[in-house]
Amino acid sequence: MKANAWKKIATAGLGLTMAVSITGCGNNADQPQQGQGNQPAAETPAGETVELIYARGKDQTGATTKLVEEFQKLHPNIKVSFREMPSDTGQNHDQLVTMFSAQSSEIDVFDLDVIWPAEFAQAGYLLPLDRLIEQDGVKMDDYIKGAVAAGNFNGQQWAMPKFIDTGLLFYRSDLVPNPPKTWDELIALSKENKGKGGTKYGYIMQAKQYEGLVCNFIEFSAAYGGKILDEQGNVTINSPGTIKGLTKMTEIVKSDFVPKNITTYTEIESDATYLEGESVFLRNWPYHFAIANDKEKSKVVGNVKVAPLPAGDAGSAATLGGWMSGINKFSKHPKEAWEFLKFMTAAEGQKITAVQGGSAPTFLPLYEDKDVQGASPLFANKDFVNGISAAVPRPVSPVYPKISDIIQIEVSKVLAGQQAPEAAVQAMEAKIKEAVGK
Repeated sequence: MKANAWKKIATAGLGLTMAVSITGCGNNADQPQQGQGNQPAAETPAGETVELIYARGKDQTGATTKLVEEFQKLHPNIKVSFREMPSDTGQNHDQLVTMFSAQSSEIDVFDLDVIWPAEFAQAGYLLPLDRLIEQDGVKMDDYIKGAVAAGNFNGQQWAMPKFIDTGLLFYRSDLVPNPPKTWDELIALSKENKGKGGTKYGYIMQAKQYEGLVCNFIEFSAAYGGKILDEQGNVTINSPGTIKGLTKMTEIVKSDFVPKNITTYTEIESDATYLEGESVFLRNWPYHFAIANDKEKSKVVGNVKVAPLPAGDAGSAATLGGWMSGINKFSKHPKEAWEFLKFMTAAEGQKITAVQGGSAPTFLPLYEDKDVQGASPLFANKDFVNGISAAVPRPVSPVYPKISDIIQIEVSKVLAGQQAPEAAVQAMEAKIKEAVGK
């Protein structure tokens, strides 16, 4: 499921004009053989120009054009042309699959939603990057850990993180001077402040049966130590941490400080309620900060701050969204494609994407850069940086859509009072094991 609706708002809010979906957000067990994309091709003869095709969604910010211009100054023998993909993430995905399943080499580098790398790696569409990362000394520790993990499958890195989206806590600073550190503190402050300053509610979240519900569930689960899959792809959802996280989530959904119809809320309803000044706290994505401070759209301008989501027993956790970039395994110019991918996702390229395009970097040192800090109030906000640094990827699996559907159904039953958290976790374990074949 793709949460396209909130992404339309995100485009207007933060300037993320590529259609970013958190749909939301597999490796060949047999590795590609030499000559099938596992090794970069021989170097292009001196003086010969190579043309690369870079595919991504529509970009109205001009960041892509600037990025290509700067890259070509450093690599005059590599010409990069931009191919615009559909703004609808599902259509984008399907067009790429159609091309790659035919082993087409018509594009070389392309952007991926954070939940695609495992699927594309499993299908044999992506060039593995580990040897290239090692030979060029790329320091993966400089990137947000969760963003790197989203591009890693079966122990290999298949995509580089480009920019990030993640869940954050928004709070009314005129009512609550300091944000809650834990979920229990949030519950207490929601009860205490509900009704103050024109509010009707203490907390707003996304609890409808759709991908946003999965994102909220993962945040609660991970905050209490739960994990859906481990690094080897084994199903580990049935744990005390998952049960405790789902129990806490249910406690909030069934409380009297959230809307009675909270199980119909997506990002759209969350935005509308919070912008009217009707809630003390809100869980949402970074784009909301811009519209919350837009005088034409918001009644709480100047009174909204951001913080990491509250912590459970295992700390704070936020679901990862955003986009990555990879290389088509069938590219005829993998060496040059790597040079462009490396530039685009390293410091200089991500700085252009942040300053020109308004996208949050995955390269952590950039948050100390003055130009980047000046591009958005969020980028200079340590609470924002701490929040995105706590991001955890959704299950990295080639069958993620099936896993998402299972979680949506079983968690919705709990929130509707149709089953207990323990029973839901047991049901999810059995169904996810069947889906992944383990």
